[in-house]
Amino acid sequence: MNQQEKEEYLREYAVLKAKGKPFFPYAVAKDAGMACLVMAVIIGLSLLFGDEIGSKANPASTSYDARPDWYFFFLFEVLRVIKSPSLVPLATIGVPTLGMIFLFLLPFYDRGPERRPEHRPIATITAIFVIGAMAFLTYKGATAGTPDALEIATPKAVIAGGPAAVATWNEGRLVVAQSGCEACHTIGDNGNSGPGPNLTHIGSRIPREGIARTLVDPTQPMPPFKNLPAKKFNAVVSFISQLK
Repeated sequence: MNQQEKEEYLREYAVLKAKGKPFFPYAVAKDAGMACLVMAVIIGLSLLFGDEIGSKANPASTSYDARPDWYFFFLFEVLRVIKSPSLVPLATIGVPTLGMIFLFLLPFYDRGPERRPEHRPIATITAIFVIGAMAFLTYKGATAGTPDALEIATPKAVIAGGPAAVATWNEGRLVVAQSGCEACHTIGDNGNSGPGPNLTHIGSRIPREGIARTLVDPTQPMPPFKNLPAKKFNAVVSFISQLK
């Protein structure tokens, strides 16, 4: 901005300032009125619908679909993309922190005096990218599958076995997910690294009969699966034995 442009800006600013109204009490009154309106809406909704935000927690449930509030869906989706346990701090702290730092620094690397979006390409592109990325991640997080399904590809050998084999594989995968096996075992990119062994390729090390015996009489603290219905038990055995 040269001296002439600066002088024109100051003259225009002085004229607009003379026509304007002081912050107090005009702007303060508007803000106070809007704050009272928001509080009235919140109190009205609380009186009308109550303060219950959902059903009470059931510690015995193994199929609870745990999800954050909608405004954290974008972070929820980032955690689903970055699945490795060692990278969880990066997904929860690193990525959002870096994003906030870049946004805070935006006025320093885009120092143009223009306010029109088409004359500020860096700021405009950044805003479009951030809003688009958060909107996409929020949508993906809102429509993500439930924890009652392991994200693991169906082996080619199972697909070759026909629809019945695929159905048995899917049923076994669902039972394993609902039983909380991921709390102690790793299955592909899912689960934790202990205290149980990694099951990603367990079918290539232990035969089907050995897997069935382990499920009937496992080592503590693993719970037994002998009380499952025969169809579900066979499905679990088939699923685990196909992890190769």
